[in-house]
Amino acid sequence: MSSHTTQPGTNGIADALNSAAEAAIDGQTDNGETLSETVLTLGQTLLNEAQTFVEGLLRPWVGYQVLIVVAVFVIAHCLRQWLGPRIRAWMGTREGWPKWRMRVLVVVHQRLRAIFFVLLLWVVVLIMREMTWPSRSYILGLVATLAIAWLAVVFATRLIRSVFLRRVVRLGAWAYVTLYVLGIVDQTAEILDAAALSIGDMRLSLLLVVQGVVVIGVLLALARFVTTTTSSRIQSNEDISPSMRVLIVKVVQIVFYAIAFYVGVRSLGIDLTGLAVLSGAIGVGLGFGLQKVVSNLVSGVIILLDKSIKPGDVISLGETFGWIQTLGARYASVVTRDGKEYLIPNEDLITSQVVNWSHSDQFVRLDIHFGTSYGCDPHQVRKLAIEAAKGVERVLSSRPPVCHIVGFGDSSVDYILRFWITDPTGGLTNIRGNVFLALWDTFKEHNISIPFPQREVRMLGDDDA
Repeated sequence: MSSHTTQPGTNGIADALNSAAEAAIDGQTDNGETLSETVLTLGQTLLNEAQTFVEGLLRPWVGYQVLIVVAVFVIAHCLRQWLGPRIRAWMGTREGWPKWRMRVLVVVHQRLRAIFFVLLLWVVVLIMREMTWPSRSYILGLVATLAIAWLAVVFATRLIRSVFLRRVVRLGAWAYVTLYVLGIVDQTAEILDAAALSIGDMRLSLLLVVQGVVVIGVLLALARFVTTTTSSRIQSNEDISPSMRVLIVKVVQIVFYAIAFYVGVRSLGIDLTGLAVLSGAIGVGLGFGLQKVVSNLVSGVIILLDKSIKPGDVISLGETFGWIQTLGARYASVVTRDGKEYLIPNEDLITSQVVNWSHSDQFVRLDIHFGTSYGCDPHQVRKLAIEAAKGVERVLSSRPPVCHIVGFGDSSVDYILRFWITDPTGGLTNIRGNVFLALWDTFKEHNISIPFPQREVRMLGDDDA
């Protein structure tokens, strides 16, 4: 039994790509027809190699290896169906585990079929290499190598949070590891580099485009991971004020993304100095067209620097009353008591009069006005009003309420009742209503009358007229 067997497909494809790449590179100095003929020759060669590969599958040991791969996949699927629910139930009992560990378990659980397939296939490959010729397990080893490489790419790209970016990087990595395992990376790169377009002194090839997408995608993913980690640490630092946290996070994001893009473009050999004049002209045009946007951006930076408004503050702006939820680069998100979220431009917060109920502290004083009849003792009214306000839950006792006479009206003695609260986020209308209700109950209990206008209507008939 001979130990040397020609493997179907792989070496032939590599040789064909190598020859076609050399022909394509040589054809760059000729006309477009020569390059087209080269591409057609490449397609015909690949078609012939595919036919040879299919014919090779009909050989006994090659067919057996394909059947073994299918059988291993079926066994891995059955194991996934049997062990998957049990592992899922076991994961549900892991209370108190860190989130990162549970996320790893979830990712592993989602890829159980692939993990079982790789493990079983490598066991089969090692057994066959010990029991028979290496050529009889060549296809199995190739498939096992590709499977473990693809699985490693899946786990590595899980670090990328963006779904679109993750898919792009994953597909690119899968394509590269496949070409690497098949041994045709250099030949494929030469063919992609041959498909080029010259614009002045700049040569843009398909290889450069692919490399740019992969490199910039990986760098942006790394920048996103670093900024996310840094942002979480900054947000958890209680020594930094909320406004400064937002400012630091935004500066970190801009710096890291800019560095990632610049390094990615420079690594591809693209000279950015030629874009300086064009970017300057575009900047002038955008400056005139996006004045409001730029004004909002600058206003947002000013707000974060002077700390006049920060997340969690309770503000009033015109008819809007609510608390700051987030401070964005262009607008601030204000949530009202009725659940509405207003996106107020940063410029309005700078140029308009804003009432910040919690700028320096959380103490807020509220005033309510009421009146009683002239027949009621004003000393008793003031005392009862203060006691009624003290009985309301949110009214501070450390800063006791006060009540004063503010005037003698046409039909009542007018009073003002002032009290303090420390939770304006809990609402102002409801606390005023509770105090009014307490005044009503107290006055009714002590026979204090609250006057109201009374009118007499006389009906005049024709005879009386």
